Amino acid sequence: MSMGDLLNINLLVGRWDLVVINVIIFIAFIFFIPFRRKGGWEAHGAYAGFIIALFTEMFGFPLTIFFISSYFGRITFPDQFLNYMSSLGMPIGLIITFFGLFLVITGWRSIYKSRQEKAVVVRGIYRHIRHPQYLGFILITLGWLIHWPTIPILIMWPILVILYYKLAQKEEKLLEKKFGERYSIYKNTVPMFIPKIM
Repeated sequence: MSMGDLLNINLLVGRWDLVVINVIIFIAFIFFIPFRRKGGWEAHGAYAGFIIALFTEMFGFPLTIFFISSYFGRITFPDQFLNYMSSLGMPIGLIITFFGLFLVITGWRSIYKSRQEKAVVVRGIYRHIRHPQYLGFILITLGWLIHWPTIPILIMWPILVILYYKLAQKEEKLLEKKFGERYSIYKNTVPMFIPKIM
């Protein structure tokens, strides 16, 4: 690892301003979810915790890097981690994250445009998947996990996926009660998270 790489890492450590800015930006996406019920805040709270843990380690105090460096040796691990991030983690992670952001925003726009209709939204992205916004949150966090893998977010990500899956199931029960057969037909036609490949 060169002196410049160490300097770059040290310039990012302790940057609590970057922690706060990034946390605010990525937690703001929770407000793109128009269907808010009491149970939804568990999943959104887990998402917020994931984002806080991620950016705290990324810009505040890189605890995972320190733990693993002390185990593998200070010289080799940070160099390997930086190589992984720049060559693989960042490009793949950013593509997945941006696709997740696209799903959150596209899903919000479809619901926002049809808010007066009081009917099941079946156009736009909702023609292909029933929960684009929840899938978007899952992909945003997966992208960050690939970009910056740390111990807390490795533990938190599967929990987050389970919470959003359970939230989607709860919402579907409520929508079936509200819209009856119309929603049942939609549910049986359109996949929950993974679109059908034609």
